[in-house]
Amino acid sequence: MASGLLGKAALAANTDTVLCTGAAGKITTATVSLCNTGTAAVTARIAVGTGTTAVGSDYLTYELSVPAGGFFERTGIVISAGENIIVRSSAATMAARAHGFDEDL
Repeated sequence: MASGLLGKAALAANTDTVLCTGAAGKITTATVSLCNTGTAAVTARIAVGTGTTAVGSDYLTYELSVPAGGFFERTGIVISAGENIIVRSSAATMAARAHGFDEDL
């Protein structure tokens, strides 16, 4: 069972970013942490989907305000093989990290 870092990124403004993808033959349980390193509040989105961009039914968190210097953490995200955790920020001051573990089916 792999565990620890699943993916991380410095987010570009207004761009969907695939943070991690569920491995073949595995179920992945993840926590996503978002940290706003900027001096102004920004909005963030977290989604799970099979594409590289999120659509309406993929969203777990939508237009969440993260204050300057603040953070948000979403726990217990379970994804199947081939599913992506997709994150987005309204500014290029957001750091994102997914950590967790994979389990065999």
